[in-house]
Amino acid sequence: MTIQAIVLDIDGTLLNDQKEITPATKRALMQAQERGITVILASGRPTASMLAFAKQLEMEKYNGLLVSYNGAKVIDCQTKNELFNQSMTLEEGKAVLEHMKKFDVKVMIDKDDYMYVNNVYDCDITYKGSKINIIEYESRGGNYKLCEMDDLAAFLDSDISKILTAGEPDYLLDNHQHMMAPFKDSLNCVFTADFYFEFTAQGIDKAKALDTVLSPLGISAENVIAFGDGHNDISLIHYAGIGVAMENAVPELKTAADQITLSHNEDGIAHVLNQLL
Repeated sequence: MTIQAIVLDIDGTLLNDQKEITPATKRALMQAQERGITVILASGRPTASMLAFAKQLEMEKYNGLLVSYNGAKVIDCQTKNELFNQSMTLEEGKAVLEHMKKFDVKVMIDKDDYMYVNNVYDCDITYKGSKINIIEYESRGGNYKLCEMDDLAAFLDSDISKILTAGEPDYLLDNHQHMMAPFKDSLNCVFTADFYFEFTAQGIDKAKALDTVLSPLGISAENVIAFGDGHNDISLIHYAGIGVAMENAVPELKTAADQITLSHNEDGIAHVLNQLL
């Protein structure tokens, strides 16, 4: 197999627990780019919160791509052009935001330089016994300013790439079916972490975005290697010629993968690339 592109989820895959790209992983990815292999970051994150990692990997220099919002948008790092963009309609976004008022979740939407929430002080969730200020984490990660809106559904005035909800993992597990019930046939509704449940346009996932933009570049799926760890990476793993699950991946992704590598804290990406390249 000739590898033409390397596709990487970010959290739990590219980044370790300290939210860093380790030196060994960066070295392996830089060597791949120097050989003409395209590096693609594919994440549920907004585009703005992916830019710092693209800069670390010099993806602008090597014509890398950013697949953001779980596949709703694709950006060319060099030209900054949008290669793909499929948002929820204004009506769909308003319907989701109205429905979320029934649930004990923290809803976050971004627009331009701002992240909008109902209450900036209602920000903590508990994960693995620790408190996380999830609103601070999301806003700082994307370099967003924060703004409160009492009624996000009334505030929304345009199409939207993604609606993010955060909550206690047990609560989301128990309630996500009810959260998605009105939209299961019209939108893509997916867990991206134990404490995140997200809404995007129907049919949107990382694989669809890649298939749309890679074919014109002359890159076929069989020449792609993809790395991931979460439920929203399953389409990606099925799409790629080689689908690799991190050791820390959810069981469903490990079952779907062609192989399992070391964890995100053990240079799992570099371990595979150094063998193949």
